[in-house]
Amino acid sequence: MTLTDEQFREEFKPLQIPAAFSVDDSQEDKILYALAVLEEATATEVADKLEELQPGIKKDRLLESTSEYLEQQFRKGLLNGGEKDGETVYNLSKVTRANEGGVDPDLLLPGVD
Repeated sequence: MTLTDEQFREEFKPLQIPAAFSVDDSQEDKILYALAVLEEATATEVADKLEELQPGIKKDRLLESTSEYLEQQFRKGLLNGGEKDGETVYNLSKVTRANEGGVDPDLLLPGVD
């Protein structure tokens, strides 16, 4: 299947992380919010956080839908992750610490500044 430029931009647009949790948000936004709060987590840990944030949520498909969504975003390259103890651990790859390095202008190539 070939995507148009517009379809590609829509399919692979950067993830928007909600600033706060709302029961009215989409399931995808809730999953992203929970992952952001945890910083790094498995699908099970994200589902557990969702249960904590929204008591009484129907648990029957929660883990399945969370796993599917996280894996889908991971395959698209919109989430980072890696294997740990046989499970994929996901993260948003956001910068949480300021860069402590510096640049020595004398080491730059001419015209690359």
